[in-house]
Amino acid sequence: MPFSEHDLHQVGDTLALASRTEIMPRFRKLTSAQIRQKSSALDLVTDADEAAEAVIGAALRAAFPGALIVGEEGTSKNPSLLPAVGSAELAFLVDPIDGTKNFVCKLPLFGVMAAATIRGEIVGGVIYDPVVRDWAYALRGGGAWMEQEDGSRMPLRVAKPVPVSAMEGIVGTGFLPEPLRSTVLANLKKLAASANLRTAAHEYRLAAAGYVHMLLYNKLMPWDHAAGWLLHQEAGGYSAHFDGTPYRVTHLTGGLICAPDEFSWNLVRTAMLEP
Repeated sequence: MPFSEHDLHQVGDTLALASRTEIMPRFRKLTSAQIRQKSSALDLVTDADEAAEAVIGAALRAAFPGALIVGEEGTSKNPSLLPAVGSAELAFLVDPIDGTKNFVCKLPLFGVMAAATIRGEIVGGVIYDPVVRDWAYALRGGGAWMEQEDGSRMPLRVAKPVPVSAMEGIVGTGFLPEPLRSTVLANLKKLAASANLRTAAHEYRLAAAGYVHMLLYNKLMPWDHAAGWLLHQEAGGYSAHFDGTPYRVTHLTGGLICAPDEFSWNLVRTAMLEP
C-alpha cells in the first residue's frame, strides 16, 4: 500500500483543522477543571488534547477507511492499541498537543504531530505549528520540507558536521535512569550549548532545519518521535538507539540520538553517555 504526498497533505490538513477548531480557541483560556494529571504533575492532559484527538481520529478514519488510529490520549485508556502498530497495514500515530505543559503554561510553543506507518515502517510524518500555522512534512524516500499556508516550500537539511565542542544540542534528561542521568548532566559542558524546549515537535523541526546539531532522548513513545524521526532522516540525518541499533516505531526503550551523520553520532554518543 503506497503512501503518497497527497495522502500526507490530507493528514496535514487534518492537523490544521483540529488546531483551528479545538486547540487555539482554548489556548490561554483553560480553567483548572479542564487540566488533569496523568502519571505525574509533568504529564498533563487537557480538554484541548482530547477534543483535538477526537477530531483528528474521525477525519483520518473517514479519509483512510480501515486504518488503525493510535493517539496518545486514546492509548492511555486502551493500551492494547499500541502493539498493533507493528502489523497494521496502515496506522496513524497521533500526538494532538505535543508540549501540553507549555500549552497549559500559556507558552506559544507546542505542536500537533502525526506519523503514518505501513506494517511498522514509518512512511510519512507531519508536524504542524498551530501558532505560526505552518507544516513540517516528511515522506519516506521523498524528502523533508517546510510548507506555508500559501503552498510555498523550503527543503529541510540537517546541520553540517562539527566537533562536539561546537555542537548545539537538545538533550532530554528527565526520563534517563540513574546513574546515566547524572553522567549525561555532567557531560553537557562538552557541548557549545544545550536546551530542552519541552516539546519534541519543535525540537525535531529545529534539528531537521539545521538549527541544532544533535538530539538525545530516552523515553520513546511513538507519537512523540515517529514523525520527527522521519523528518530528521529525510533531511539527511543519522539516528540510532544508544547501543547503535536502528530506531523502530515499535521500540519504546533504548534511548535515541540524532546527529548530522554517523561519524557525528558516534562522537555524540561517546561524549554524552560515557563517564
